[in-house]
Amino acid sequence: MDLIFATNNINKINEIRQIIPAGFNLITLHEAGIKIDIPEPHDTFQENASEKSQTIYKLTGKSCFSEDTGLEVDALDGAPGVISARFAKEDEGYSGNNDKLLKLLGHNPNRHARFRTVISLILEGEEYFFEGKCEGTILMRPKGSNGFGYDPVFVPDGSEKSFGEMSMEEKKTFSHRRKAMDLLIAFLQKRS
Repeated sequence: MDLIFATNNINKINEIRQIIPAGFNLITLHEAGIKIDIPEPHDTFQENASEKSQTIYKLTGKSCFSEDTGLEVDALDGAPGVISARFAKEDEGYSGNNDKLLKLLGHNPNRHARFRTVISLILEGEEYFFEGKCEGTILMRPKGSNGFGYDPVFVPDGSEKSFGEMSMEEKKTFSHRRKAMDLLIAFLQKRS
């Protein structure tokens, strides 16, 4: 089965390629010849994921999926949430986002947080949603250089390592994105 993955984020593409089983052909926007950046203007992960998959489906008429992921920190009332990728200034990237997060948290003892992923799948014109969560803790300072985004400051429950210290194989054990993809894959396998 061919599925277009509606993202330009190479890190997300690499992670999904590690997860998706044989029998599914993941097609990137680049491979599909689509050169657009799709905005994420909405207040929820579900709406942003839907915006991206609906855009690609309207362009191609082919089965596709997209996801929106963010970090929700309890002590910050769920921030950065849907603006996780744009939390700091645009030119500051991942390290700027992490620096801003750690500065806002300061020495607050409540470090509980979660990564949340919502996937929007459009299959034969119908839309379906799948969600994965990973509960964990925000460190006082970054550890590790693997992964991307907030990985160096997030330790999933059940581990002593940050995502930034884990190999891709180790991260899959806990990954919010993998949990959402597992649900999507199970759904597709049931239908085939």
